Amino acid sequence: MTICRELEATILRYYHVEDWRIGTIARQLHLHYDTVARVVAQAGVPTPAKAVRPSQIDPYLPFVRETLEQFPELTASRLYVMVKQRGYRGRPDHFRHLIARHRPRPKAEAYLRLRTLPGEQSQADWGHFGSLTIGRARRTLMAFVMVLSYSRWIYLQFFLDAKMENFLRGHVGAFNAWQGIPRVVLYDNLKSAVLERHGKAIRFHPTLIELTRHYRYEPRPVAVGRGNEKGRVERAIRYIRENFFAARQFSDLDDLNRQAEEWCSGSAADRRCPDQKTMSVREAFAEEQPTLLKLPETEFPLFERVQVSVGKTPYIRFDLNDYSVPHTHVRRPLTVLADLHQVRVVDGSDVIVSHPRSYDRGAQIEDPQHIEDLTQYKRAGQPHLVSNQLALAAPASQALILRAAENRDNLGAITAALKRLLERYGSAELQAAITEALECNSPHPKAVGLILERRRQLRNQPPPVSVALSAQALAKDVTLQPQNLNVYDQLKERSDDE
Repeated sequence: MTICRELEATILRYYHVEDWRIGTIARQLHLHYDTVARVVAQAGVPTPAKAVRPSQIDPYLPFVRETLEQFPELTASRLYVMVKQRGYRGRPDHFRHLIARHRPRPKAEAYLRLRTLPGEQSQADWGHFGSLTIGRARRTLMAFVMVLSYSRWIYLQFFLDAKMENFLRGHVGAFNAWQGIPRVVLYDNLKSAVLERHGKAIRFHPTLIELTRHYRYEPRPVAVGRGNEKGRVERAIRYIRENFFAARQFSDLDDLNRQAEEWCSGSAADRRCPDQKTMSVREAFAEEQPTLLKLPETEFPLFERVQVSVGKTPYIRFDLNDYSVPHTHVRRPLTVLADLHQVRVVDGSDVIVSHPRSYDRGAQIEDPQHIEDLTQYKRAGQPHLVSNQLALAAPASQALILRAAENRDNLGAITAALKRLLERYGSAELQAAITEALECNSPHPKAVGLILERRRQLRNQPPPVSVALSAQALAKDVTLQPQNLNVYDQLKERSDDE
């Protein structure tokens, strides 16, 4: 407990002048005994030693210390069982309190301050920033962060997952933003970089090796359990959380990345460089940028390549969503090449379709031409489409069609009749009428039509007008002009004269 200088003077006056004991001073000033004793001791007055009372654990302390030296992480509960078997009779909670005093403390490790040359090293890592809700999908929001170790210039880009393709996109984005490449990139032992490690033997991810071959830099993982070796990127992620992401408002992922780019080249670049106290990060980066390696002439390919199989319907499944393909490619294996904004489906070297990428869940992205081609190719496609429309508008229609199929009725005529009733009366009325017809064991459109008319008359409503009139209905509305029959009478008179 820290006390003010005036209170320390009061304690010393009562102790030296008034000859009060330490316990008396503590009680009268409402302080802890150890606080008063510390003030007296620091003033050069030796404090009287407290009488140490014997404890039940005293005979067992040599065994406890020896065991903890050999097993410093042994729990107090396990040590209590061992001591109890040797005759200890104390309570476990008091024993745990005593063991905390005698447990050996780990030695504090000192670290050297690491300095790097300009253009020599950068550090990369992922940061988790919660999640985003897109339609019916909940996506993880991950931030790829890379920091130049000399100038501390930050590159920041947000993604909706931490897959290998986005890991590579982060590298390429950082190198393009800096217009150069550091000679060494330092990683944690994440799976996107290191697949397996046994001592100094390291097996890197083969896709990452392809990236390093293209950009000619050295990947270097830190030692296991040595997170301090990449402290620059760890501090950068904390800086991003506190100075950029906290209370940040954004409309979508593109808007967030646009704001991140402005922040990296704005306020983050104007902060003081930790290793160069006399200059800002922007000035240190201007000194470091000419020392970076040159970019290669060609870009590194950054497509997600996924092998997919088309079923009996003309759709492929990619990243929780369905994308349409031409019906001529059903029951065939295809390849998906996707970037952040587009999904292309290829058959060998031919691109058969390209769709905008969706990050929703369960969405159906279609090209209307694919459905039109399939409908024209397959005659049975139109009745199926009508049946699907009926199932969505009036789910009870499926039960009526099933009952009609059991009676061996004409399903095409029944479907067409139900569609006409749907156009005239609407989905809610059709659903109610079909349900009543099934309850009356009359699974036929005529019965449904009679029920609809009865319900309309009970509500005193005018006859409904169909949205789509058939050709027969249009023919009923044609006005016919009567012909003049006097011509026939004149012909008859001429024949009599002759």
